[in-house]
Amino acid sequence: MAAAKRIDLAGYARREHYRYFRDMAYPYVGTTVNVDITGFIETVKAQGLPFFLSFLYQAVGAANQIPALRQRMDAQGIIEFDRCPSSHTVAREDGTYVYCNLDCGMPFSQFLPYAQEEQRRAREGGSIQEEEAQAFFFVSTLPWVTYTSLIQPTPFPADSNPRLTWGKYFDQGDRTLMPVSLLCHHALADGLHLAQFYRALEERLEGFGQG
Repeated sequence: MAAAKRIDLAGYARREHYRYFRDMAYPYVGTTVNVDITGFIETVKAQGLPFFLSFLYQAVGAANQIPALRQRMDAQGIIEFDRCPSSHTVAREDGTYVYCNLDCGMPFSQFLPYAQEEQRRAREGGSIQEEEAQAFFFVSTLPWVTYTSLIQPTPFPADSNPRLTWGKYFDQGDRTLMPVSLLCHHALADGLHLAQFYRALEERLEGFGQG
């Protein structure tokens, strides 16, 4: 279980926003952005790396850079995790899927063999039930379509786990772009934090393979 600290609401800058949005019937805010993955995909192809896991590592790493995206709501208020793992969908041969949980807080060279083994285990014996899901970033992908908007299922009452989704990449001129969606609970995050995520993601993608 990831370590967490409780937020002191008395000194919390967004406490009015938290109280305003926390009980709304649909309290989520999100956007879809066409992210430039040109250099990233060139490196992935040149090194023969798995695209999905390579991108997941960068996306979850970027999300973990934003404190607001590591915050979750509970009955007592808000807690902030020091690092959040991911829970992503893994396809089975029959067209259904299961969830696979990953810790992205390790060097990329160690992450890939670990993640591939976890995916294999999930595919053989996983399910769509999460016993303890509070800390996760929920991750999924639509590799079959390039989309411009996305509507996601959410529970009632609302949870506060950010949801990351990306679709089929496409060429635009000499660049390769990919739609990437981020959905967050508005009591904890707003447009500023979404923009910070995309900026962090682009910086990580630009630096991929250079270290």
